[in-house]
Amino acid sequence: MAKFSRIQVIIAMDRTGLVPLFYNEDIETCKKIVDALYKGGARLLEFTARGDFAHEVFGKLSKYCSKEYSDMILGVGSVTSGAEAALYMQLGANFVVTPVFQEEIAITCNKRKVLWSPGCGTLTEISKAEALGCEIVKLFPGSIYGPGFIKAIKGPCSWTSIMPTGGVSPNEDNIKSWIKAGAVCLGMGSKLIVKNAKGEFDYERIQDLTEKSLEWIKKYKS
Repeated sequence: MAKFSRIQVIIAMDRTGLVPLFYNEDIETCKKIVDALYKGGARLLEFTARGDFAHEVFGKLSKYCSKEYSDMILGVGSVTSGAEAALYMQLGANFVVTPVFQEEIAITCNKRKVLWSPGCGTLTEISKAEALGCEIVKLFPGSIYGPGFIKAIKGPCSWTSIMPTGGVSPNEDNIKSWIKAGAVCLGMGSKLIVKNAKGEFDYERIQDLTEKSLEWIKKYKS
């Protein structure tokens, strides 16, 4: 069951402005990534459940976060059905992120008062999602739309909160462009959860990039 309320998650997303996201089938690797992100200052994490038996890894990671990092808000991503959302909420997901907008996922999450963030690519999709109670819309893939899309949406719909994912990088210019365009928070994946020349996760680098990203986000949000 969700440990954090929908309101708490929304506030954390707005306050920190960063949602790191990753998937790995090995629980020990996942723990080390979480360690690095937490040390870097991240307090939200999206586990993108894209592999076989991903729910088993998520369940273990959920217990690890609850034990080691009581203020880490763990959510799940790449969810494509209401049944899948229900499964991960039962395993402790505090928010649900989807690549597409599906009404059944909205209804399932709303029943538990769990925040859900659907992938939308048009103002019509965004409007429909908000009508079903969506608080923060995921702009996906962000690399296709760019910061200009958010700025255009915020014109007629200033109340809309958008989190771009895809095309977001842990460098100052990129972060500045998204935040200044009106993004409420940024979803960062492989460009934040980096590997070294040997193809191994670089935990020190992940921590460093997280720290710097949060600093830049705070700078341009203020």
